[in-house]
Formats: sequence, C-alpha cells, structure tokens
Amino acid sequence: MQQAIRLAGFFAAHGVWCVADGEDLIPLYAFEDPAGERKMVRYAGEQVEDAVAEARARLAANPDGAQHAVLVHDGFLTLPSGRTDALILSVRDFAGEGALTLAVPYRNAAHPLGFAVHRPKFLDWRGEQEPDYGQLGEDFFAGVEEHEMGDRVWQAQLDDSI
Repeated sequence: MQQAIRLAGFFAAHGVWCVADGEDLIPLYAFEDPAGERKMVRYAGEQVEDAVAEARARLAANPDGAQHAVLVHDGFLTLPSGRTDALILSVRDFAGEGALTLAVPYRNAAHPLGFAVHRPKFLDWRGEQEPDYGQLGEDFFAGVEEHEMGDRVWQAQLDDSI
C-alpha cells in the first residue's frame, strides 16, 4: 500500500493546487502502469456525478493493469464543525488487494477567509489487516512533497484546526 498511498498524496497535492484558486476540480483517475510509469486521465462531463461514476468504473475494472490507482474528485465531508468541501480519494493497491478512502477537507477560495487546506481524514479501509495509519500518513505526505506546486500551496495554506 506504500506506493499506492504515495501516488494518492501526489495527486491529492495536484487537486489542492487546482482548487486553491477557486477552480472546480475535474475528476481525475491516476495510476501506475506495470512498468511503474504514472499516468493521469481527467473525466470531464456535463454532470460531475457521471464523470465520477465513469472514473469509479475504471478503478473497479482496472483495464490498464495498474499496480496502484487513485480517483480524486471534489465532494463534501461532514465534520463536527459542519459540512465542508473536500477532495475525496479512492485508493487501490491491486497487488496487495487493499483499498482506502480518504478525504482532504479544504476551505473554498470564495470563503471570506480565503483558501485553506486541512489535515487528511482516513474514512474507510478494506484489506486483510488493519493498516498502520501513522505510516500511511508519512507515505501520503511523501507523495504530497513530490508535487512541487501542490506541496508549496499545501504548506502555505495549511490550517490544522480541523
């Protein structure tokens, strides 16, 4: 799962970079092919829900023979502080048969206080044994750091309050 979560961190940073200026995130599907090369496909459509469903179907079917894959789309998360925008990540490690869903909450750029990104939230794990969430967090942020522009935005706009 280490490589899968690093891939997720990289594309989460890409997503943060995209939404930091108030842009809508076009759902994206990213994967590492059998040779270890990273690839990304955007799913634009008239209805975001249709685009996300199409990307989910590709994630489930794995037609590319990917080793690891992640679907990143915009959504909402309900926290104790209320409903907030969030990037939703569905992560798959096809070799290890693990699946993880996490969210990266953020404050929309249109908010009076401006854009902010919050700590990731692990939402769901599917695998044979419970993961080491501390290690997953380290691997995730190692992936974030690989995305130069996304990491720069993440570090500058981090709000650890939620």
